[in-house]
Amino acid sequence: MAHLFKPLIADPRWPHFAIEYQYYIADKKLADVAAVSFGESLNFYRARLGPAWWGVGLQAGVFAIFDLDARSQDLVNADYFVAATGDFRYDALSALMRVFHQSSHLGDEFLVRNRVKRVNLSYEGVDLKLSYDFLGDVLRVYGGGGHLFDRDPSELKPGMLQWGVEFRSPWPGEAAKVRPIAAVDVQNREQNGWVSDVSVRAGVEFKGLWSGRDLQVLVEYFRGKSPNGQFYLQKIDYIGLGMHFHF
Repeated sequence: MAHLFKPLIADPRWPHFAIEYQYYIADKKLADVAAVSFGESLNFYRARLGPAWWGVGLQAGVFAIFDLDARSQDLVNADYFVAATGDFRYDALSALMRVFHQSSHLGDEFLVRNRVKRVNLSYEGVDLKLSYDFLGDVLRVYGGGGHLFDRDPSELKPGMLQWGVEFRSPWPGEAAKVRPIAAVDVQNREQNGWVSDVSVRAGVEFKGLWSGRDLQVLVEYFRGKSPNGQFYLQKIDYIGLGMHFHF
């Protein structure tokens, strides 16, 4: 069953199955990193509302990074995400609302080897995103915002914004099995003074390549505050290459 609100290609924290190699540029602790994610968006119920569709469901995901330069490729951090979702679509307009929880955990070997002080990062939140497709599925723009509550540490500021654009090549056509794609995702958080965290991805999408899943092979660039758990105050800059699977 196709999603009413399509996955965000360049969002570093969109729940899906992926494996990536990332090279951290001029970072004091990390250089060669493996990033993996396990997750999906599931629809439990869908119905018509006049000419529109709406549904409810669940998102869940685990996002982990590993230090490939450590002797045992230490787990650095794992983030656990779960959300109740409500989505909506009318023609080219779609929307997604989520009430979510995220908690983060450092890897034991990384913690011992680096003597890092652990921060018990955990929060709940609510967000809303709107999306509009132009020229069929060739161009997509989206934007929205959210608010965190029940935050630990309590001084974590609650406001956040997200917006972006996605491009799927009109050549060789919507029915083609292989298409070039590109996307930019920008996130701004009150915690970071509303400075932009920018994620850029580009590559090719293979439709229904593996067990009905779409495979995206993407090069990527990220610059901004880290999305990885308690490192949210650290600025990172990396390039990468990944494989991403979507229903």
